[in-house]
Amino acid sequence: MKVSFSCSIIFFLFLIFNVHASNSSIDNFIQCLPTKSSPANPISKAIFTPNNPSFLPILQTYIRDSRFNTSSTPKPLAIITALDVSHVQATILCAKANNVEIRIRSGGHDFEGLSYVAQVPFVILDMFNLRSIDIDMASETAWIQAGATLGELYYKIASMSKTLAFPAGVCLTLGAGGHFSGGGYGVMLRQFGLSIDNIIDAQVVDANGRVLDRQAMGEDLFWAIRGGGGASFCVILSWKINLVRILDTVTVFNVPRTLEQGATDVVLQWQQVATILDKNLFIRVQPQVQFLQGGNKTVQVSFIGSYLGRCQTLVPLINKNFPILGLKTSDCLEMPWVKTHLFWNNLPQTTPIEVLLQRAPTPPHNFQKHKSDYVKTPIPRVGLEAIWKKMMEIETVLMQWNPYGGRMSEIPENATAFPHRSGNLFKMQYITQWQDGSEQSLIKNIQATRDLHDTFTPYVSSNPRETFLNYRDIDIGTNVNGNLSFAMDFFKDNVNRLLQVKAKVDPTNFFKYEQSIPILSSQQ
Repeated sequence: MKVSFSCSIIFFLFLIFNVHASNSSIDNFIQCLPTKSSPANPISKAIFTPNNPSFLPILQTYIRDSRFNTSSTPKPLAIITALDVSHVQATILCAKANNVEIRIRSGGHDFEGLSYVAQVPFVILDMFNLRSIDIDMASETAWIQAGATLGELYYKIASMSKTLAFPAGVCLTLGAGGHFSGGGYGVMLRQFGLSIDNIIDAQVVDANGRVLDRQAMGEDLFWAIRGGGGASFCVILSWKINLVRILDTVTVFNVPRTLEQGATDVVLQWQQVATILDKNLFIRVQPQVQFLQGGNKTVQVSFIGSYLGRCQTLVPLINKNFPILGLKTSDCLEMPWVKTHLFWNNLPQTTPIEVLLQRAPTPPHNFQKHKSDYVKTPIPRVGLEAIWKKMMEIETVLMQWNPYGGRMSEIPENATAFPHRSGNLFKMQYITQWQDGSEQSLIKNIQATRDLHDTFTPYVSSNPRETFLNYRDIDIGTNVNGNLSFAMDFFKDNVNRLLQVKAKVDPTNFFKYEQSIPILSSQQ
């Protein structure tokens, strides 16, 4: 009993010491901030602590997953909503001096909440105020700050040109900082590649508080932040992007087929042709469970496409190379590029384009779990039938199968840190969403997503089982004790160069989170 009592006293004193140390660190951190930032732009307006009435609203505004918006979710000790570059520098320098961990958030679309949740005392550096977009029409380039959303970028481009665009995602509230640094995936990738394939410069703040552009940071770091995730190495301030030229008309379509209408046969042919069709054509396969009368259910597969051209050209192209789809002129919608973002977000075409400027998703996201996979050889009929069966058991899952080919097959895997290039037929995203916030529902739905993921095992890439960094999935592992298995899934053979860059630019491992590139003991 004496031993037990003594241990309890020691543990209690340990807790008291750590709480005191934590409070002391955060107090010193807050006091440090004005001394390291520009007096011309007072940082006091950007500091929010839990005793500030705006603290919770600011924290919750950019939480996109209700799993991480509960009373029990760990909260930051402070949020710094940077209004000036010097505020970013001050946050880094003061956090480093006081041993305070930071999490960096731009848009908040982090499927595991790692950009705003931590299991250790931490602060959030929130970039949403740094959102300027400057377009140079003469050079057809633009500088976009990390906190700007894709919707804001698309709106700004469209306000200046009908024939310029940028290849990035269809989710309008994604922040450019995180979206681009993970690769930047969108429906124009078969023609123009990823966002990172069209980035020509960047501004970052490193672990020493220095503002660096491409020339100053060097090609190794510039390589790493394009697909390797900026939060492992630095804070992304802004990106310089090359805009791309397109026709003034884009054609979109959505052709749904249920299993009873031969969806499986259409998917089988889609796998054979989707990557070799015209580069201007992108056809997503989107399977989900459809509920029928009488309590029955089936799987409906939607074939959702975007073509950089007119319908009169698209229909014969599809009917020649993908005849089983049966695309008709009446299935087509022609529109300016900017309006395709209404289509991809299931908004009526009469919706004012100003909706692109909304920074919160509509409707807001519920509880969700995401996973991803890459497919290199067509999934046979028996595999598809097993997948449909498992989906109908789960009910709440939606899948998106996105074709590769075109430009993606032309860019070497080591050209950027993003390695998933040639050899892939398509990338899959698993999306499970539910509204019941109970622990039982959480466990049930996450396990169901994992079960479906297991069903795909025989049909997807292996050794490593490739996965997409921006479809954050904590299931694949963390960097505890220098573990690198998760990094192989994300980055394949690019891991070694990423480790070298990390050791060079951030040797003290200041920029870290559960799935950041670690510093290995052999590098120290």
